[in-house]
Amino acid sequence: MKDRLPGIVVKGMSSAGIFIMIFILYFLFREGIPVLKAVTLKDLFFGDLWYPAENPPVLGMFPLIVGTLAVTAASSLLALPFSLLIAVFVSEVAPRPVRELLKPVLELLGFFPSIVLGFIGMVVLAPWLQETFDMLSGLNLLNASVLLGVLTVPIVSSLAEEALSAVPADLRDASYALGATRFETTRKVVVPSALPGILSASLLGVMRALGETMVVLMAAGGAAIIPLSIFDPVRPLTSTIAAEMGETPVGSPHYAALFFGGIVLLLMTLGINLLSAWIEKKGKLVQ
Repeated sequence: MKDRLPGIVVKGMSSAGIFIMIFILYFLFREGIPVLKAVTLKDLFFGDLWYPAENPPVLGMFPLIVGTLAVTAASSLLALPFSLLIAVFVSEVAPRPVRELLKPVLELLGFFPSIVLGFIGMVVLAPWLQETFDMLSGLNLLNASVLLGVLTVPIVSSLAEEALSAVPADLRDASYALGATRFETTRKVVVPSALPGILSASLLGVMRALGETMVVLMAAGGAAIIPLSIFDPVRPLTSTIAAEMGETPVGSPHYAALFFGGIVLLLMTLGINLLSAWIEKKGKLVQ
């Protein structure tokens, strides 16, 4: 019985976790799907006006979805190159004492409170952008993208460094034996070998940016419009849900629309997760 007890505990905890996830999904769909009684799926996805307080409410989510994708894409373009460079430096260039120092620092920065970063964006970065670029407000797409990039870099660089460190030393030694330099070995041997892990780390960083709430709530500007430049304010789905859910009547079309926005975010993150798993599986097959 004592030998079976750990297995029983693990199975019980796993079953409880699965049950909780199923309940969350059921609750999300139960509360979100009724919005289709008040608005068509086409108007919900492609409507360009978000006025949920009107009578009847106007629930076009297209600006919110575009804002979410724009912030995520811009922050990823800023963060991923820096993350890869940091990962390569820590794994392949830095001396062992420096590496042993930087690795825990990166992991620690990955837990940096997002609300503190959003506050910095409001009181430091926003006034600087406003004065430098002569804008009416510094709370915009660029501000939120920079902050999300800062939030994403430690996560991606730490995971990418682990993928680079997992490359067998024999490959490096064989490359050096053939006369390749460290740079050539890193570029032509180490990075290609770790590419599936690097891509998975990048996708996880994108997913982290996609689901972030406080930074975009505080720094993105909060305007439900389709951004035409990086200086336009945006209102992603996450900040919309966080800002409006507390003042929305339960059971109203607006309430259901916010839960439907959660379903959209769930499907986005699910797609990224599946892509990450597929890349990891293909990488193992290639190896």
